[in-house]
Amino acid sequence: MYVAAHGALRASVCLADEEDPVDTKPELEEQCKPKCAKFLVDYEACVDRIKSDTTGEAHCTGQYFDYWSCVDTCVAPKLFGKLQ
Repeated sequence: MYVAAHGALRASVCLADEEDPVDTKPELEEQCKPKCAKFLVDYEACVDRIKSDTTGEAHCTGQYFDYWSCVDTCVAPKLFGKLQ
């Protein structure tokens, strides 16, 4: 166990031999993506619509953020549940 003290703050971290931390977020995102399929379909439809735009003004930012907001909303409770 490693204990670091800084003023009144103390933090202890358990470091296991030869173990690297595992990022579970990508796995959780893959599990949540099917639940957000409607938003992905909307985003892909938008991308198809704007392919012919020559002005460069059309974008699908709203649909992109809707999709990832859905995924993040699904992932957050699962991810923080594993961290606690």
